[in-house]
Amino acid sequence: MAIICGASLAATFWMLCDSVKQVKNQILMSKPQLGDIKSTLDSLQPLIKEMEECEKELDGPGEELENLRVKMEEGVELIQECSKAGSFKKYKYGSKLVELSKSLKRLLGILNVQGIRDVKKALVSVRNIENQVEQIEGKCLIHNNQSEKIAGWCAVPEHPTITVGLDVPLRELKMKLFTDGVSMVILTAPGGCGKTTLATKLCQDAEIKDKFKSNVFFVTVSKKPNLFLIVQELYHRAGAKVPELQSEVTAVSWLQQFLKQTGQNPMLLVLDDVWAGSEFILEKFDEFKMTNYKILVTSRSAFPRFGSPYYLECLNNADAMALFHHVASLGDRSSYISEDLSRKIVERCMGFPLAITVVGRSLCGQPTEIWQKRVMEWSKGSSVLETEHDLCNCLQSSLDDLNEEKPLLGECFIDLGLFPEDKRIPAAVLIDMWAELYGIHEDISSIVNLYELTSRSLANLVVTSRKDNKYSDGYYSEHFVTQHDMLRELAIQQMIQKPLQLRKRLMIDICGDNLPMWWKDQKYQYLIARLVSISTDKEFSSIWKNLELPEAEVLILNFQTKYYALPEFVEKMNKLKTLILTSYRTSPTELNNFQLANSIPSLKRIRLERISIPSISRYPIQLKSLKKISLFMCSIGQGFGNGSMDMSEAFPNLVEMNIDYCNDLVELPPKLCDLIQLKKLSVTNSHKLSALPEDIGNLVNLELLRLRCCTDLSELPGSIRNLKKLNLLDISDCFSIKELPEDIGELCSLERLNMRQCSRLNELPRTVVDLEKLKEVTCDEETEVLWEPYLPFLKSIQLKVVKEDINLNWLQKAHC
Repeated sequence: MAIICGASLAATFWMLCDSVKQVKNQILMSKPQLGDIKSTLDSLQPLIKEMEECEKELDGPGEELENLRVKMEEGVELIQECSKAGSFKKYKYGSKLVELSKSLKRLLGILNVQGIRDVKKALVSVRNIENQVEQIEGKCLIHNNQSEKIAGWCAVPEHPTITVGLDVPLRELKMKLFTDGVSMVILTAPGGCGKTTLATKLCQDAEIKDKFKSNVFFVTVSKKPNLFLIVQELYHRAGAKVPELQSEVTAVSWLQQFLKQTGQNPMLLVLDDVWAGSEFILEKFDEFKMTNYKILVTSRSAFPRFGSPYYLECLNNADAMALFHHVASLGDRSSYISEDLSRKIVERCMGFPLAITVVGRSLCGQPTEIWQKRVMEWSKGSSVLETEHDLCNCLQSSLDDLNEEKPLLGECFIDLGLFPEDKRIPAAVLIDMWAELYGIHEDISSIVNLYELTSRSLANLVVTSRKDNKYSDGYYSEHFVTQHDMLRELAIQQMIQKPLQLRKRLMIDICGDNLPMWWKDQKYQYLIARLVSISTDKEFSSIWKNLELPEAEVLILNFQTKYYALPEFVEKMNKLKTLILTSYRTSPTELNNFQLANSIPSLKRIRLERISIPSISRYPIQLKSLKKISLFMCSIGQGFGNGSMDMSEAFPNLVEMNIDYCNDLVELPPKLCDLIQLKKLSVTNSHKLSALPEDIGNLVNLELLRLRCCTDLSELPGSIRNLKKLNLLDISDCFSIKELPEDIGELCSLERLNMRQCSRLNELPRTVVDLEKLKEVTCDEETEVLWEPYLPFLKSIQLKVVKEDINLNWLQKAHC
């Protein structure tokens, strides 16, 4: 069907009707959305003839009718695109069809609200409004006569019929909203978690009604907000005459008058379904702060600059079961479906209210065998998102929006699906991955990406530190990413859309020695994946089959056995840049044949977690291209301490070394001082480390030395004065250090010094006055006093005094 741009309203209407009719039964996964669109078109049909007559008499449509015509024209194009799409792409159009349906309903609602049954009369009135309507002072615009109010789009929705698990969030949300000084609260969670339901429940709450009376406004903002329409809707809801808005300045002026008049009494405004990129709308409403004026925003994004958000959690097990019993109508027929079968279904929904609702409704009234088949499919690796398209479309819309606005961030989200289920992802791993894959070489930029994903409710960035450090200094070993299982499945869905041989990401889970059939049969000569993640369990025997991965740049190996061997095919991974090895045992894994890594010419970054270093130092290692190595919770004392590894031979071009939570490390090997290319050395949370090499001053290119929380470290070697390029020195939580080197003033490039909680440090050497470039000292209230005598000589110095804020999250460290 050819689309005639600029066709009349009626012609466009019938083209859209025909398009829907033709494809409704062809595109089964979008049948509900197309049904909604058809229902809206049926409601519009009686008006079309009158609208067409008005177009002729007025030489063109009014603004509202033109918006409707354009939206219908876009709908014709969208439906044609959807009908031509391949089967694995069709589900992507579901969210776009939902948006089209919402837009048509919204425009129809506006026409109805404005009383355009007699379209001709209404449009003539609007065209001549400047001449026919007398000027009304702003103070007279808001009528108090409740009987004149028009039930428009700003009317509060009726009380939701199902509100399982929302009693506690409701109490907490009210407390946050009623807090003095809080004007705006962002209610945030991923799509399908019940944000709108909770907001509606709040509006219908007796305490809310008692405080705000009828002065409650509920506005659905949606993905493409129109400030003009929002302002007009507010006037409709208040029963006032609707202003004609010619510009954004005019709209803001009318909004200001509305808020001033309506806000004389306590007022609650709910802005529902606000998407990322709509901050300008929030800014306009947040400009006019008044004591009695409260705004609740529901969004998948947290919008942190507008205040502290309220995060709506998913349902606990009991509430999830209660909701499922309701939507699946198990009340009178519970005897037909066993509790165990219901529990298995609910477990797969992972506490997501929308998932529970759509799955429950799809199974309602079905024979037991249908239920059992659904569980059987899921147990074989099928996802809830594959069977429930409404749920998939809801979550997919968040990712589509992200890909449209920030495609690279969308790639970062998908990468999170490469890691084992229910395991926290170290931010440091993502930093190493993204540096080589996407050229994000500044660590802080990767952390910003994680904060962005968190603000959009697509991930959660957790800092597991005993202390709440407000000052960022580039230390991210205690930053971890968690993700709801449903969002992880969404990421995996993106990975597997293409055939195996064409996928950019390859994720393999191996149970025992049972390799995937395609791997056993050597079905593919090689795969083009750039990111490869292979996870094995406790029964894996480290017997590998060959796998050709010539394009792989990142390899993630996760394992649970006491002994583990690298797959021999890593020798042929010539483009490999980042190698991540993670053992999920409570004690370190012994790693065999690590020397295979010698054959990888482009390997730049290695991260080892819970690995026995003596096991990898048995054979000569020479990684000439390696720039960074990170050891986390490794057993390295013997491997380094006995000097068996020649550092300068093994890592001749190493620039960065991180050693964290290695509790058996007593001393750093003297040969470490031969790594003359080293720029960053970080040894943290290694409590038995008692001394640094005397020749550490040989590291003449060192720019960062971090010794945080090495509680047995008693002193810094005098040769530290030779570190002329040292920019940052961190000795925080080194409780045993009693004095600093007398010649510390020779650190001529030192700009930042972190020395908080150095409780045994009684005085500073006088040479600190020679630290001319020192700009920032992070300390506590006790060590702050030590600097007071020298402040007159250090004009540019800034003391950042950190008060200890105990945070028990550290008890859950990354051990789990």
